[in-house]
Formats: sequence, structure tokens, C-alpha cells
Amino acid sequence: MQSWYNIFPKNKGLSIYVWIIFCLLPFYFIFRSSSTIEIILGMILVLLFFVSYRLSFVSKGRLVYLWVGIEIAISIGMTLFYGYVYFAIFLAFFIGNIQSKMGFFTLYVVHLLTTIIAVNLSFFTQNELFFSQFPFIVISVIGVILLPFNTYNRNKREKLEGQLEKANERILQLMVIEERQRIARDLHDTLGQKLSLIGLKSDLAGKLIDRNPSLAKAEMNDINQTARTALKEVREMVSGMRGVKLEDELLHVRQILKAAQMKFTFEGSTELKHTPLLVENVVSMCLKEAVTNVVKHSQGTSCKVVIQESPDELQIIVQDNGVGISDELDFSKGSGLRGIRERLEFVNGSLEITKLDGTILDIRVPNVIQQTK
Repeated sequence: MQSWYNIFPKNKGLSIYVWIIFCLLPFYFIFRSSSTIEIILGMILVLLFFVSYRLSFVSKGRLVYLWVGIEIAISIGMTLFYGYVYFAIFLAFFIGNIQSKMGFFTLYVVHLLTTIIAVNLSFFTQNELFFSQFPFIVISVIGVILLPFNTYNRNKREKLEGQLEKANERILQLMVIEERQRIARDLHDTLGQKLSLIGLKSDLAGKLIDRNPSLAKAEMNDINQTARTALKEVREMVSGMRGVKLEDELLHVRQILKAAQMKFTFEGSTELKHTPLLVENVVSMCLKEAVTNVVKHSQGTSCKVVIQESPDELQIIVQDNGVGISDELDFSKGSGLRGIRERLEFVNGSLEITKLDGTILDIRVPNVIQQTK
């Protein structure tokens, strides 16, 4: 949230130092005047412009157009009487932030016309000063023409990106809700019937235990077998939820890279003979995170995945031809590599990062647990 005294919003589009220069320049033009009254009047106009400029950002509705009108009038006055045309840059930037399409084009046309007219008139009233800064005036006029559209399009793109991010978050929430409902259905289908059966057989065994002990014993055996079957089904279901096979994850990787229009190369095999299921689940998630980093940060055109298994360890290499990284520590803070390291620590694995015509991620996990059938 911004304070009331901030002249510019956080999303400035230009460096703050550029704006500071434009804020100080009008005083140079003002103090070139020989009259004290002109100096005082110029300082009042500058102060009034910045107050109006800030209020135009925090106001809504018709007040915005009122403040912009005042700013245009001050900009014309500073151009005609002091030869300072650069307030037009401030206005060009602000007009690009107008969300209403009609308001944007109206202010754009008015501002462009008034700026061009004021500049042409100033060549007669401030001819010596204007000719000395002619290249900068031309650049300013070009900025008045192009900057509003640049700012308007950038804000529109950021708005669409924000809406897309919210939509993705909503989709993720719906996926979580759907997954919970699926788990509830699976649990109901898996346990509901068998628990009901166990309850009925328990009641029957309680009634038969005195009258027919042998039949009661048979019912108890059925209860035991039903409970074991239910437990087995629950374990299989939970294993299916938690387990991430490397072969399935590699298929997802292909889809991700295809959507990102990146060439995919694979070497090795996903049929693991010596790797425990837990390790396969962990490295599958690490592979997904690594490829996601490549798509987001590498700016490359290709990605290569190598899977090598030996009796002692499992090795996965993810290599891209992107821009690479200059500082591994800083890169890992914002790109998910910390999550990969934390997952690998759980299975005594390691991650090495090498910069060589891009970035190489070398994931190694020892096979300390032998897989059993």
C-alpha cells in the first residue's frame, strides 16, 4: 500500500532516477527567469502540478479528469512561459494508466494536440531556449505519442496475467475439492461395505457363541478375513495416492515441454530394478520440479533428461541450453531448488548444479533400501 506523499505508483515503468531528474529540471528553467514574480509563479505551478498529479492517481470518477485537465493547463503554461516541456512526459505516463478505453483515447488525443500546439508556439516565445534543447523536445514529443500506449498495454497485460493466476488458483482449489471427494468415495466403497459386513457378522457371532460355538468361530474367522482384506485395500489405495512412478512423471514432463515449445531429449530407462519405491516417488517429484524450473527460468529451447541406474545409486540429469545461473544460492531461493534439496535429504540424496552452456542439475540418490516383492 502506498503512502499519500508518493508521487509515483510502485509500477512506474521507468527508473525512479529518471523521474527524479524530471522533477528537478523545472527549477532550472524557472530560475533562468530574471523576474522574481516569474520565479515565484513558476514554483507555485510546479508544486500545484505535483499535487494534482498525485491526486489524479488516488482519485476516482470525474475527479481524475479534473486533475488531468489542471495538469494539462500547467504543462502548457510551463512550456509557453518557461520553455519546460517535460511535464508532458508525466501526463503521458499517467494517461496510460486510465482503465476506461474511451477516457484513455480522449485524454490521449487532447494531451497530444495541446502538447504539439504548445511546442510550436514556444518556438516563437522561447526560440533560443527551445532550439538549444531541440533533440530533447523531439524525444519528449515521441514519448507523448508512444508512452501512453506502452503503459496502457503493459497494464492490460498485467491485469490479464493476474486474472489468469487467479483462475489457475481457482482450478487448483477445485482439483483439491474433487480429489477429496474422490478419496471419500473410494473410502466409502472400500470400507463401507466391509465394515457393515463386519458389524453384522459380529452381532451374529455374539448370538451364536453360546448356542453354536463352532458356527460362531467360523463367523469370527470370516470377520478376521474381511478385516484383513479391507486393510489390504486401504493400503493399496493410499499407496496409489502417494506413489508417483517415474515413467508417469516422464510423460508429464514431455507434455510440459511440448506446451512450452521446447525440444525434449531422453536417455536411459524408466524401468528401475534396484531402486526402492520410496526413492522413485521422491526423484519423480524432483524431476517434475526441475523441469518446471527449466520452463520458467532457463529461457532455453531444449531440455535433456538422463536416467541412469546402478546397483548402488540412481542418477537423474536435467540439462538445458538456457541462460544459466551466476549464483547458485540466489537462484535456489526463488526457483524451487530448495524444495528439491529438502526432498533429497529425506532419502540421503544430493543435488549438484553446474553451469555449462546452460544449467545442469545432477540428482543422485543411493539405493540404501532393497526393494522387496
